[in-house]
Amino acid sequence: MLKFFNSLTRAKEDFTPHGDVVKMYSCGPTVYSYPHIGNMRAYLFMDNIRRTLKYNDYKIDGVMNITDVGHLTSDADEGEDKMLVASEREHKSPWEIAKFYTDIFMKDVKSLNVDLPEHIVPATSVIEDIIAFVQGLLDKGYAYQTSKGIYFDISKFAGYGQLGMDVNAKKAGARIEVDGEKRHPADFALWIKAPKEHIMQWSSPWGMGYPGWHIECSCIGKKYLGDYIDIHTGGVDHKTIHHENEIAQSDCLEGHKVVHFWMHLEFLQIDGGKMSKSLHNVFTLEDLQNNGFSPEDFRYFYFMAHYSKQQNFTYDSLMSAKNSLKNFKLAVQEHKKGENKLPQETINRYQEEFLEAINDDLNMPVALAVCQKLLKEPKSQDVYRLIMKFNEVLGLDFEEKEEQIPAEIKALAEQRWQAKQNKNYQEADRLRTEIEAKGYTIKDRKDGYDIIKN
Repeated sequence: MLKFFNSLTRAKEDFTPHGDVVKMYSCGPTVYSYPHIGNMRAYLFMDNIRRTLKYNDYKIDGVMNITDVGHLTSDADEGEDKMLVASEREHKSPWEIAKFYTDIFMKDVKSLNVDLPEHIVPATSVIEDIIAFVQGLLDKGYAYQTSKGIYFDISKFAGYGQLGMDVNAKKAGARIEVDGEKRHPADFALWIKAPKEHIMQWSSPWGMGYPGWHIECSCIGKKYLGDYIDIHTGGVDHKTIHHENEIAQSDCLEGHKVVHFWMHLEFLQIDGGKMSKSLHNVFTLEDLQNNGFSPEDFRYFYFMAHYSKQQNFTYDSLMSAKNSLKNFKLAVQEHKKGENKLPQETINRYQEEFLEAINDDLNMPVALAVCQKLLKEPKSQDVYRLIMKFNEVLGLDFEEKEEQIPAEIKALAEQRWQAKQNKNYQEADRLRTEIEAKGYTIKDRKDGYDIIKN
């Protein structure tokens, strides 16, 4: 049975979708800057859930938003719109900013082999739907208007705080003068009235303005998935503000609980601490590649910790993942040529162990351990076929690539092979060392050898 930890109930629960298709919503990027590896871990998390659902024969209807308006510099409706900040910083229009960083984001997730949702929706494409959503909340008495915009009244929703926000603590520590028109400090913006000079604004029943950040996810979810969503994913940093607000506005509009499983990813730490531009430790996939690591190395690194635990990134830990992945692939290719047969009961046992691991709240470290144990079996194409089946979840690239081996290396390798055949092991060892110094490794077989670029 597939089990996920539900942030809403704070318990691991059996997962059963509401209908024949799993409805899944994932919080997408705010496209105002380069996505970093902490961001990318969130989309590997999304990918991990999607692939595990498919492995269990579920069909998915998935949605991810692209925030290209409305996300203020503070998640709690304070500061400037991040898109406008980027626009001023780079002297481009918000639309140019959005396209530029959306393109980079899409390139990065594709390089990580992320299984993307069926619908990827920019917030600016659903403005009319957002206006209708806000009007619905006003009509039902859950929202009110001030001189600054339309706000959700959290006092009207008894369930506010389900994901852990301490509303009373926020009220006690608030500075009322920040916005004296709000009925409660935690009331949040659904629609923000814009000054004439504001670059991004649309006509609405309340004048020119733009949507709040929280409303876009609820609106996009409703438009593409309806009023029942099986799974909603996101980072743990969104849990007690953004997702709390989503629950309030969605449940109040529909009159029932909309999202049934909330799943949250813990932070990626850098050298044991938070990522910070001031500490110069915010890394992108391009940074990793410039240091000799592939996006796939980072994908494998993600599997080495459970999503619910903070994962610590260092270049040493990434090197460990890179080496483990390299050895993993070599072992898989050796099994591809194997001639042994694996007993059916052994095959069944490994299938059950792998399924049990991924179905236990995506326990990927255990799933990898099952694969490593499997690879220690006698060389067999049965092992290869099992790994390929498991790879529906892992999403790794096991295709053998044609390596352009320099003629010099090929000649040295052939000299070494002849020396070995002539039992001149000292010369063979010397040639192996010379080859390794040039960046290549010789992997011997019974009937020959392979040359592998380090």
